[in-house]
Amino acid sequence: MVESRLKIEKQLWKEGFQRIMGLDEVGRGCLAGPVVAAGVILKAGTKIEGIRDSKQISEFERFEIEKEIKAKALFYTVQEGSLAEIDELNILWASINTMQKCVEIAGANPDYLLVDGNRYTTSLVPFTCVVKGDDKSMSIGAASILAKNYRDRLMRKLATEYPEYKWDENVGYPTPAHKQALQTFGFTEYHRKSFKLGTTLAYKKK
Repeated sequence: MVESRLKIEKQLWKEGFQRIMGLDEVGRGCLAGPVVAAGVILKAGTKIEGIRDSKQISEFERFEIEKEIKAKALFYTVQEGSLAEIDELNILWASINTMQKCVEIAGANPDYLLVDGNRYTTSLVPFTCVVKGDDKSMSIGAASILAKNYRDRLMRKLATEYPEYKWDENVGYPTPAHKQALQTFGFTEYHRKSFKLGTTLAYKKK
């Protein structure tokens, strides 16, 4: 399985590309919290066992693989797309814009992009969109893991401020408990106002 997830990178390395950045984002379907994107550049020939779609990996395994990714990557970065960006641009373009932040950050200097999904923006860097790329490309899969781990940690931290919404469990996704809390307590400053939240109430801090 490791070899199959390196097929795309191997072809690009063979063509002379040396800084292939895998890009992925998490949190598009959430009602609260930022969208988060990560970019990972692996050195030619790098193999990391266990990398695949982050949603298919146990939390313990994800955090263990994260250590190896960070140790072996030529470069990695994690970026946030703010609530203001989400509400202004819409979630799709906020996600794409956040991935672009990974491309443009100092020190990245990618020469090719592998982007999870089927949409991206105009770029001076050549790129390929890969549907279900987090399960087909090691670079994209690595980015998926870093982005999810970062966002899960962030939402659990925010959950200490607003325990009613169970973000420590649902990390902002629209679970029944989250929806019920919105009905009961209203929305917080961390909710996406452009989304259908099912309430017009604002949370009143005690």
